[in-house]
Amino acid sequence: MNIFESLKMATSTLVANKMRSSLTMLGIIIGNASVIAMVGVGQGAKNLASEQFESLGPNVMFVSAGSSEERRTTFSQPKTLVWDDAIAIADQVPSVKEVAPQISANSLITYRNRNSSEQVIGTTPEYLTVRSFEVDRGRFFNDEDVKRNQRVVVLGSEIAERFFGQQNPLGKKMKVKNINLEVIGVLEAKGAFLGSNQDRTVYIPLTTMASQIVGDTSPYGTQVSVISIAAKDEDSIRAAKLQIENLLRLRHKITGQDDFSVGTQKDVLQIVDTITSGLTVLLAATAAISLLVGGIGVMNIMLVAVTERTKEIGLRKAIGAKEGDILWQFLIEATILSAAGGAIGTVVGVTGIVLVGTFSPLAPTISPVAIVLAVGVSGIIGLSFGVFPARAAAKLDPIVALRSI
Repeated sequence: MNIFESLKMATSTLVANKMRSSLTMLGIIIGNASVIAMVGVGQGAKNLASEQFESLGPNVMFVSAGSSEERRTTFSQPKTLVWDDAIAIADQVPSVKEVAPQISANSLITYRNRNSSEQVIGTTPEYLTVRSFEVDRGRFFNDEDVKRNQRVVVLGSEIAERFFGQQNPLGKKMKVKNINLEVIGVLEAKGAFLGSNQDRTVYIPLTTMASQIVGDTSPYGTQVSVISIAAKDEDSIRAAKLQIENLLRLRHKITGQDDFSVGTQKDVLQIVDTITSGLTVLLAATAAISLLVGGIGVMNIMLVAVTERTKEIGLRKAIGAKEGDILWQFLIEATILSAAGGAIGTVVGVTGIVLVGTFSPLAPTISPVAIVLAVGVSGIIGLSFGVFPARAAAKLDPIVALRSI
């Protein structure tokens, strides 16, 4: 019997037992769909993180108060950066384009009978450029507002909609921590960044924030929590980081561990990529277990089929079928089950990716490599797990088989 006759016979047998064949393929279908979907969702998480970091602005760097270890081990915000540090960076680091110090705090925001605790950022006019924000209505505060401690506020788009609805918020008075501030502008929608909704933030002049909202005083100057910095271009980022570190060490008279940390957009993105890649591998490996379980299911069903088809095997061997013919038929059946399950699982997995992309902020991608590997592995698993029952059928003694008739 040639391979084509074996293929035809195997296909006829599987079609004749539709329910059994479908249940056998189920494990393979679930395994393939899980692997393809998990890899796609993991890639979508990486894409989302990349988009969020790109939304920060080009060539952005951050100087944070306290060392990395200090921020991990203490609950309070370290107070080692001051406004004068930002001014020194802007004046003395040639590879820097713009510098925007900021003070962040959660405060109660009130307008008439509406109130909510939201993030308030006190900063300077350069913040708009460094972080690539655009003004939708009105204006952002200027240097004169900062010098005069003006009681003005600029709203994120979601805050403006939440508190004012269809009204024009410009010129209205709202309270931040019981301080009346005049709304002078509304920013365009920016979206979330690492779980923080940038559109639910209000912005006020740095001096107003320091003297009237936070109220912190320091003999060294106005304390800030973060200094956002835009390098001149991508090639200047490395040089800017080294120059900023050296400048702050001189200013803070540091001889041991730094009391600040300088991070670039790429540094943080690399950490996020490492985490998401690890999670993707973990999820794909977990999903791949379903393929193994599906292979075991194929073997079990094929062993049952050998027992059920003892008469058929005995008759075929009695009329001249060789062991190789029987072996090939059962191997082909196992391979067809696994390959068909892999193909259906691919369709299910791709459909799942499309649905995730439609109903979530993720932008998952369909990985051809993941599809090829999943289908290939499922075929190999079916072939491998089909060997034992196929050999058992091929070795069956025709005389014993015929006696069961």
